[in-house]
Amino acid sequence: MARLPILRHPNPVLRRVALPVEDVATIRALAADMLDTMYAAPGRGLAGPQVGVLRRIFVMDPGWKEGARDPFVCINPEILGASGRTEAGVEGCLSIPGLPLEVERPAEITLRWTDAEGTEHTRNLDGAAARCAQHELDHLNGRLILDLLDEPARQAAAQRLIAMGCG
Repeated sequence: MARLPILRHPNPVLRRVALPVEDVATIRALAADMLDTMYAAPGRGLAGPQVGVLRRIFVMDPGWKEGARDPFVCINPEILGASGRTEAGVEGCLSIPGLPLEVERPAEITLRWTDAEGTEHTRNLDGAAARCAQHELDHLNGRLILDLLDEPARQAAAQRLIAMGCG
């Protein structure tokens, strides 16, 4: 497995919408490399656009830092439903390192995806798994956590990014 370079904000690739994966077999090696990269970073999730691949794939393992590894490879994922209840939580992003931000998201989602073996799954997710899946799916749609902030918080984040040399 290879570790891939992670694109950082403000790289314009991070703002592009990823295209569907047509043939799962062609992306298996990428999925393995993305997992290796995510664990080494160390992160909880990583999406195709973050490694310069504009395909609808993300990997995640929201609980590995607290216990055993249990990775997901999500190809062509889609949210089928979301709870009306939202929760605020702090999120970090491997493409915006050193800038954790508090964002509000639905507390529960129903996610459908295909795994690296070509098997389709549908699962209700809550807690860290729901938050992580939504964060990574945003990357597939060209969105960053910065986009979820209200205007004063977005301006404050922009100032922090400039101070960090990432603006």
